[in-house]
Amino acid sequence: MKKNIVVGVGNMLFKDEGVGIYASEYLKQNYEFDGDLEIIDGGTLGFKLMTYFQEYENVIILDTVSIEENAGEIYRLPSDVLLGMGNYRKTAHEVEIVEMLEIVSVLDSHAKVTILGIIPEDIISVGIGLTETIENRFEEFILNAIKEIESLGVKTKKVNNIAIPDIVKSMIGSYNGEHLSRIPNEEDIRHATNI
Repeated sequence: MKKNIVVGVGNMLFKDEGVGIYASEYLKQNYEFDGDLEIIDGGTLGFKLMTYFQEYENVIILDTVSIEENAGEIYRLPSDVLLGMGNYRKTAHEVEIVEMLEIVSVLDSHAKVTILGIIPEDIISVGIGLTETIENRFEEFILNAIKEIESLGVKTKKVNNIAIPDIVKSMIGSYNGEHLSRIPNEEDIRHATNI
């Protein structure tokens, strides 16, 4: 069984809904890890998450959480707590995560799953980039993720200080209306279409 994985979950097209994906990429670009750790962008993986729940000892999911509290509040939700939270399930991937946990909880061997979630301000508007509320809490969200990773015995070291707008721009070329001067992989697109 593999040891530890961090899975950023969400949908980058709907403002704060992308925070988990941005956080996983932020960790990759700004930190080095000494220990058995994988970090992936899980997107809206849904039922594919089951594979991770079965193949790893520890799964940390970075995501939004739909709890009736103030936007920007950060929650650490171990799987046993999540299983009792019917009202948590608002977005499609939140529903799928809980359903996956319910399915694997009856198996003999499954990961210890922890969700590190932040309450979003806006997951309805179409737009790439975080709201100011979530952006202001993003660093704290990352520090909570680092603390969770370190609790698994993985050493962490900050090696860069790339800001979240630049991380997102490096992924998709845009952040809250600011664009890179060129689209990522623009050359590849031009060659593929013979422009």
